[in-house]
Amino acid sequence: MGRVGAGAGSGRPDRQWHAAHDQPGARTTLAEVLRGPLALTGTKVACDRGACSACTVWLDGQPVLACMTLAVEAAGRSVTTIEGLALGGTLHPVQQAFIEHDALQCGYCTSGMVMSCAALLVRRPNPAPDDVQAAIAGHLCRCGSYPHVVDATLAAAGTGSPKG
Repeated sequence: MGRVGAGAGSGRPDRQWHAAHDQPGARTTLAEVLRGPLALTGTKVACDRGACSACTVWLDGQPVLACMTLAVEAAGRSVTTIEGLALGGTLHPVQQAFIEHDALQCGYCTSGMVMSCAALLVRRPNPAPDDVQAAIAGHLCRCGSYPHVVDATLAAAGTGSPKG
């Protein structure tokens, strides 16, 4: 596996899959490696079949479902998890906006939602509400915080109104 965390040169902590005897098997998912040997438990596995998007991480900067991605597919590639978004003690703007806009409740879908919304802001720095809704379309939130997620993402982009 390649670098796990934020990627090279970001100033954020990275973890590497080092030991040859600990290489993942052909059927081991990226989620299993992240949550197991690498102890990056921010990536949640809710459905384990690609139906909820709770396990969303970035593979070379693109959102992927870690429960549906084989670990061997990540070999030599950059994997960014929710733990890799914060820079030192400073939360990513989307993480901070989720807190300020009550965009999380039970927290199970939160890391996947944050990863998808942060990826959206990389692709489209000034999204419209429809763009955010499209970015989270595959995410299941049983608490129903979708309107708050849209508000938080727009606020992080600077295109929404601040919580008040």
